[in-house]
Amino acid sequence: MWADDAALDAAGRRLDEWESSLAERAERAKTLAARVQALTGTARSPDRTVEVTVDSAGLLIDLWLDERVRRHPAASTARQILATTRAAHANLLTQLREVTTESLGDDASAQAIIDSYRSRLIRDQGSSDARR
Repeated sequence: MWADDAALDAAGRRLDEWESSLAERAERAKTLAARVQALTGTARSPDRTVEVTVDSAGLLIDLWLDERVRRHPAASTARQILATTRAAHANLLTQLREVTTESLGDDASAQAIIDSYRSRLIRDQGSSDARR
């Protein structure tokens, strides 16, 4: 009977450890989700005439244009806005990589989250959204 009781106790301890591990992972995921939700990416054009801020999903939430853009053709300004938006996406991805690695370490789930954001944020860089 002792062997059975010992095995039962060991199984109970393993189950408790597993449950504790799941609760800890769920809490880390919840904390990570809140941190990611609060992220924004910002970039400024090299000539400092365009500044773009994107939210955690990569959507434009702020666009600042210096009055000097009036001296440039609209097509040039549009290209600058698009390029600066891509830079803001890259900034967001850098921040996301940092908070994800801090929260989850270098495991497969962290890399999957980063890869998912990268595929959404760093889309076909050669396409011209301005023509749509």
